[in-house]
Amino acid sequence: MDAIEREQYRAAIQGDREAFEMIIRTNSRLLFAIAYGILQNREEAEDAVQDSLVKAWKMRWRVRDPEKFPAWIGMIARHRAHDVFRRRRPVLFTDEVIESAEIKTPDTATMDQQLDSALATLPELHRTALTLRYFEEMDYRTMENTLGLTNGALRGILGRALASLRKRLRPVLASTD
Repeated sequence: MDAIEREQYRAAIQGDREAFEMIIRTNSRLLFAIAYGILQNREEAEDAVQDSLVKAWKMRWRVRDPEKFPAWIGMIARHRAHDVFRRRRPVLFTDEVIESAEIKTPDTATMDQQLDSALATLPELHRTALTLRYFEEMDYRTMENTLGLTNGALRGILGRALASLRKRLRPVLASTD
């Protein structure tokens, strides 16, 4: 983190609305990726991010070190997404849902569905790390700061997550050859 960013975080912690808005602009996509990695639902993820930002504004005084602000706000988004996930009601399968699942779709749609299913089976931290790295194309340093991990821990999580995905998707990928 450079001196300008550090000063911006410090100003936001002290109540500068413009600095906080700038932080929102630079981090909202990242926070959305974290929430979406947990919830797998666009609308719920957007709501969780919004709630996280409101909570971060109200509780900003708790952060003493500006360097930790990005990881702190990411933690709030992660916790809020978990809260939303726990409150979900189970989906009841009706005849319509079952019939629509039986309809044949193009191979790419099937593969996307298989990928989503495989991602959903991963632990939350693994899913979030994969989402940030491969869907949001985030660099390792930013991911480390956001998730509060060391470089080695992050690389280990990504390696295990990719290995698990390969194992789960092997039958689907083999059928396309």
